Amino acid sequence: MEKQPNIICILSDDQGAWALGSAGNPEIRTPHLDRLAEEGMRFSNFFCTSPVCSPARASLLTGRIPSQHGVQDWIREGNLGENAIEYLEGQTAYTEILAENDYVCGVSGKWHLGDSIRPQKGFHHWYVHQFGGGPYYGAPMIRDGKLVVEDKYITEAITDDAIAFLDEQAGKQPFYLSVHYTAPHDPWINSHPQEIVDSYEDCPFSSIPNEPKHPWQIDTAPWGDNRKENLKGYFAAVTAMDQQIGRIIEKIEAMGIRENTLICFLSDNGFNCGHHGIWGKGNGTFPQNMYDTSVKVPAIFSQPGHIPIGTVCEELVSGYDFMPTLLDYVGLENDEADQLPGQSFYSLLKGKQAKPHDHVVIYDEYGPVRMIRTKEWKYIHRYPYGPHELYHLAKDPDEKANLIENQTYQDILIEMKRKLEDWFFQYVNPAMDGTHEAVKGYGQLNIVGPAGKGKSAFREEP
Repeated sequence: MEKQPNIICILSDDQGAWALGSAGNPEIRTPHLDRLAEEGMRFSNFFCTSPVCSPARASLLTGRIPSQHGVQDWIREGNLGENAIEYLEGQTAYTEILAENDYVCGVSGKWHLGDSIRPQKGFHHWYVHQFGGGPYYGAPMIRDGKLVVEDKYITEAITDDAIAFLDEQAGKQPFYLSVHYTAPHDPWINSHPQEIVDSYEDCPFSSIPNEPKHPWQIDTAPWGDNRKENLKGYFAAVTAMDQQIGRIIEKIEAMGIRENTLICFLSDNGFNCGHHGIWGKGNGTFPQNMYDTSVKVPAIFSQPGHIPIGTVCEELVSGYDFMPTLLDYVGLENDEADQLPGQSFYSLLKGKQAKPHDHVVIYDEYGPVRMIRTKEWKYIHRYPYGPHELYHLAKDPDEKANLIENQTYQDILIEMKRKLEDWFFQYVNPAMDGTHEAVKGYGQLNIVGPAGKGKSAFREEP
């Protein structure tokens, strides 16, 4: 029997699919990730399930959409103290299935799914952020069940801990390791190694659109005179993270286990650094947006000898496909698979063509905002009253012309809306249906539905 592979899942925070050298950006420096893409497969159309961190991360972990798992905005409360909330209690994570099948599971970095003190979901090693983000120096972390302040640059500290976990597992494979960076989430100014920030001083940032401010842009986003400094910080955060990812790759090579280790690199959601006139992700605007720059993420999978090298897959895949794919990859089953929306794209990782009708439609949600996207069209519906959007992506990839009122495309609009409603009807848990919740992008305070004991689950203003 072939030895089960080790798995390292590296997850960045708020990284746009455009923020990667191998994706065609000539200005941002990501040599180690570019090398990873050269040694594996990069997906050019990988989408998050919700364009904000906690819901997207919960979907990756459980295979459920936000209106199934109930995490519908970023977790504002319930991380620490007597009122800590385990938001995914009772919901099977792929890490639990791995742990039940002899994998030793560790997490280093961002958790942001509630109750940060207590290890959950099959994790044996637990070094996590107390909340979800914050300063890069003096970051609030949890080590050995205790609240600590990490004086070291947090991207480096997360990597140090991940490497320590790898050392502990030498000769004890298989293992699973989540490396969850807080980069390149804000803050960006005066927050990153100065030599890396300074290296972008002469960068013209011509790869970043400098568009007029979007009318829905929220007031808390950086704008105006600080554009260059914010871009320098964002690019520096990515490059600093890339350097640390290089350390992890070098470590497993030195351990002699590179060929038996699957490395996955993803971001939780996309990001706009001025794209569409927005700074931020889905909640960079109100109403929340579903632009591709918010919902599309970088994605790389690499295991030499198992995944074709130097390939780019253009099939549409989603965060809800991640769990079934990972389990399929290691030959494990999920008893709840028939309740989940995702499909394994293992065949794509083996270099095979997708089956007919596989991975051709992507669905996203953020509270009352829902999206259906094919390769050619995108429709966005905002419950209960709109505004709605329709884009012909084949002719308008930058989503400039909203065709919602164009009578020529009403048949397409009706069909897209029907498919969207049918799909969500099939998978939504009515008690956690985001269309009925006051999700405005300002954070989740409690469990959605009856389990929340009647308390408001969402913050309605900053």
